[in-house]
Amino acid sequence: MKIIRRILSILGIIILVAAIGFFFFAPKYIDQSMNKTLHKSITDSVPKWYDSIPFIADMHCDALLWDRNILNKADHGHVDIPRMLEANEAFQVFSIVSKTPRGINYEKNTAETDQVALLSFAQLRNWHDWFSMKSRALHQCEALHKTAEYSEGTFRVIQTKSDLEQFINDRAKNRSIAAGMLALEGAHCLENDLTNLDTFFNAGVRYIGLTHFFDNEWGGSAHGVDKGGLTEKGKQLIDAMIKKHIIIDLAHASPKLIDDIFKYTSVPLLVSHTGVKATCDNVRNLSDAQIDEIGKRKGLICIGMWETAVCGTDAMATAKAIKYVMDRIGVERVSMGSDFDGAIEASYDINGFREVVSALQKLGISRIDIEKVMGGNIRDFLLQNLPE
Repeated sequence: MKIIRRILSILGIIILVAAIGFFFFAPKYIDQSMNKTLHKSITDSVPKWYDSIPFIADMHCDALLWDRNILNKADHGHVDIPRMLEANEAFQVFSIVSKTPRGINYEKNTAETDQVALLSFAQLRNWHDWFSMKSRALHQCEALHKTAEYSEGTFRVIQTKSDLEQFINDRAKNRSIAAGMLALEGAHCLENDLTNLDTFFNAGVRYIGLTHFFDNEWGGSAHGVDKGGLTEKGKQLIDAMIKKHIIIDLAHASPKLIDDIFKYTSVPLLVSHTGVKATCDNVRNLSDAQIDEIGKRKGLICIGMWETAVCGTDAMATAKAIKYVMDRIGVERVSMGSDFDGAIEASYDINGFREVVSALQKLGISRIDIEKVMGGNIRDFLLQNLPE
């Protein structure tokens, strides 16, 4: 019996050590392995006026998904507040990922599996997050508000036009402050309950993409099984979003869903992170007809910084997609939507905005237009579309 007890004690110690090691090392390892950066160095061709750009902004990153304190500079991933300030970035949208399927791909995914549930467990997040998409999404919202609270004035969360106007005025006097806004990447975290829209609005969410990597009760995903259009329940969600001035994001939407939203609404529309088929033809990217319709509505198309979006692994690939949209529907209709920290291998981290500016300049784009693309257009679009 003594030998058995000793063996059980040893096994218990081994299991305990293994568990401590897993929960201590696994979250950071997952983050590092899934949010890689291809290029670290910045070229000498970056214009000297880069740090004078008044409002650099980006419409999409997923940093809240990972077990990081974004008040601290990390040695991995793509975005945190110290690096925002290094990059002269004034404003960043933090989008919330609440569920992704196992074996995620661009062609066909079901909703049966939930990798974010496993990630929430590995990160030892609130146990409700292990089972509820709504819970884990709301805790990500809470995390950004706590970041602002603990930042001692360095960072603030934007929820209204007046918030943004005040921040613009303050940052003109102090380049050592930054701001963010919350968004949802997929409305599945409403858990099929329209009343939850109020909950997320009150938590600060200001744009919502109806779908992410799988079809849901609101509509079809470009990467789903059926890839259908806007459901009747989806129409109710769209109506409620418009009433509350929550911006509609078309990223990840199926072509049928995009067409249905075009037919059903007349409001300005956003594509928070994308590419265009003309420079990179795949299911993820926008056709010319879709670009044209978004332009007619005074919408905004935000171009990414990963290979599948732009068919390239450098800033020039991103710049060429931006220029295509500029030339087709006007410089005011395009900006940055990096998808930083979105489990991608990004061309650069946030300091790579310098490289994008350099590439745009090499394409013959003027400083005035570059400043619009790098953030002025996001500023203006939000001033026109955020709630009062």
